[in-house]
Amino acid sequence: MSLKEKLFSKLEAKEQQIETRRHLHANPELSFKEENTAKFIEDFYQDKDVKVTANVGNGFGIIVEINGKAPGKTIGLRADFDALPIHEEADVPFKSKNDGVMHACGHDVHTAYLLHLGEALIELKDEWNGTIKLIHQHAEEVPPGGAKSIVESGILDDLNEVYGIHIFHMLDVGEVGLISGNSMAGRSNFDLTIQGSGGHGAMPQTTRDALVAGAYFVAEVQTIVSRRMDPMDSVVVSVTAFDAPGGYNVIQDKVTLRGTVRYLDENNKVPAYEAMKKIAEGIESSFDVKCDLDYVYDYPVAYNHPEETQYVEDILSESVGYITEIKHPRPSSGSEDFAYYTQRTPGTFIHVGSKPEGVENPYPNHHPKFDVHEDSLLISAKTLGDVVLGRLGN
Repeated sequence: MSLKEKLFSKLEAKEQQIETRRHLHANPELSFKEENTAKFIEDFYQDKDVKVTANVGNGFGIIVEINGKAPGKTIGLRADFDALPIHEEADVPFKSKNDGVMHACGHDVHTAYLLHLGEALIELKDEWNGTIKLIHQHAEEVPPGGAKSIVESGILDDLNEVYGIHIFHMLDVGEVGLISGNSMAGRSNFDLTIQGSGGHGAMPQTTRDALVAGAYFVAEVQTIVSRRMDPMDSVVVSVTAFDAPGGYNVIQDKVTLRGTVRYLDENNKVPAYEAMKKIAEGIESSFDVKCDLDYVYDYPVAYNHPEETQYVEDILSESVGYITEIKHPRPSSGSEDFAYYTQRTPGTFIHVGSKPEGVENPYPNHHPKFDVHEDSLLISAKTLGDVVLGRLGN
């Protein structure tokens, strides 16, 4: 039996993976508050022949180092474990016990498959060369995220390559997606406070109407994409909240807005901000209000290194039995702090299909009814196991 066959045989005890996933799903924790989840992960590796480093970075990050029988490459495998502030509406028996918190993005799946892949690799550590670092990452969902601080800690400075997986509802179970180059958008978030002067709704001439100024801002920022960016580039500007409470006859003196900007080319990061800043300055002049723009550069564009992406494709193309098709989807305007790992270390981020069985139009990630096909756990574990053995030369 080959080493890969031995690994896959251990992984095929998939009931354990599913049990772990369901426990994590029922006990979700928000970003930077994942204390119990981190303890669950640490306890999983207790008494195993590995080095576990906890509280890495700016939160509960955990690095598990597995040393093979002889020196070789050092490869990182990453999975995130935070949940979202969403009230779960999915009809599952292992529904979230923490009201208002839900694993609506699949991080429970990510953590479960990496735990059991790690366990199998530990049991076979005398049969492969090199070092594997399992990166159990906290706080992917909330900026500044966990990845940047883990990278900055220096604990991954010896990595030669790094790989990760995200499950996606738009791919069928058995389908794997690979994107070479810029694959997921960079992200900036903004808050805008417009301070005017309120008054009676029947006498608007005595006010400086912040609400009208805000409405003009919403309309004007659409021109950032339509008139200020290269039409061949992919840029998204979305105002996602407009807070202007009041009564029928009250003109408010202050309104607040917030939103997000996405771009698939880092060269558009600063120009997008500069364009928004000019619009805010124009609003101030036009409406005699004060605009306070708080604009935060967030996760960078996620770059999949072409050589490592091709390595993965070559390895998975020879896989039999668990991958039905390798697809090459378009880059996504979603963002991922996995980008920080590949800024420093060659690697790639793999998409694995998780569309629920018999569902033509599944609920997307971050939806309160989000659900997955649990076969995606085994496929994810086999995919990353296949890749790491191949890249370690075993």
